[in-house]
Amino acid sequence: MIRLYDTARQEVVPFEPGPTVKMYTCGITPYDSAHMGHAAVYLFYDVLRRRLHDLGHVTQCVRNITDIDDPLFAKARELGVFYLDLAAEEIARFEECMTALGLLPPWSSPRATSAIPDILGFIGMVLEAGYAYQSGGSVYFSVSSFDRFGQVSHLDRDRMLALAAEHGGRPDDPDKRDPLDFVLWQPSAADEPAWESLWGPGRPGWHIECSALALRELGTSVDLHGGGADLVYPHHECEAAQSEAATGEPFVRHWMHVGMVRLGGEKMSKSLGNLVFVGDLLKEWEPDAIRLALLSQHYRASWDWTDDLLPQAVARLDRWRSTGAGGGSAEGLDAVRAALDDDLDTPTALALMDGEADAGRAVGDAAALLGVHL
Repeated sequence: MIRLYDTARQEVVPFEPGPTVKMYTCGITPYDSAHMGHAAVYLFYDVLRRRLHDLGHVTQCVRNITDIDDPLFAKARELGVFYLDLAAEEIARFEECMTALGLLPPWSSPRATSAIPDILGFIGMVLEAGYAYQSGGSVYFSVSSFDRFGQVSHLDRDRMLALAAEHGGRPDDPDKRDPLDFVLWQPSAADEPAWESLWGPGRPGWHIECSALALRELGTSVDLHGGGADLVYPHHECEAAQSEAATGEPFVRHWMHVGMVRLGGEKMSKSLGNLVFVGDLLKEWEPDAIRLALLSQHYRASWDWTDDLLPQAVARLDRWRSTGAGGGSAEGLDAVRAALDDDLDTPTALALMDGEADAGRAVGDAAALLGVHL
């Protein structure tokens, strides 16, 4: 049995999906190159999928692309290019990097721009159910109407307000009934794309696309949903509220979030500019070494990227490869499986493989389970 930490339940609990596992991971906003924070998030979901496949499950993993969002429009404006041309270029770079790192392809990778009809229908459902209102040309979700708001993040109101402001939620918007209310539909700026709707021309808010895409691609309930820990609030909290308001059904059975990768003590992010790009590392380092550098950390931890991680990963690869091309012992493989089943404990899995290699035993099967090529 796999046991994973559930963000909403705040504890490690059994993860017991059916034969087909429906997974949704929040994807990139394609306005800059993929960095190691991105790679860490998608790599840990990749290892989980591999273990699920090892157990006989089929995974339907949806990884969306947010090609309607303020940062994309701002970067396109700065470069003087059409926003979809910029998105296409960055999507191609991102997919090239993820393929080079050996990630399993997603079952589906839908773009927000593909879902406008779905989003419009979804907003209509939320309005009809009485959880949203129109004001100042926008449509807002009414947080006070949904008594389970806070079920994912468990944050107090002051912290929610601070994070909403930090992530562009505009708590000071005078058209809102409550500063925590969030946008479902809004008028577009003059140089932004706009679509016709019952509420006037405009574009969707940030959170609504994932709800609409998850509903379209996977149905009303998802076995596992997540992304980086920075998405817990507001994105995933708002997503859960609007989804359950629209369908009346539980949205996510298990919330799994990956910790932040820092550089110099600060979260690695495009807005701060403290990035280590995957593409740059791939020019100098073997993809399997980059995988091992990331897997040496626990997925839930926030940690600092340092220059010594890749040389250490290369040394580990060399040690494993020195044992030959064999699959290894059944006992060694089962021990690695047990580590992965214990809240995806990749550091322990790697240490177990080190022990096998130091004893002269091959670790090929365990490495393959981690997506590492020997």
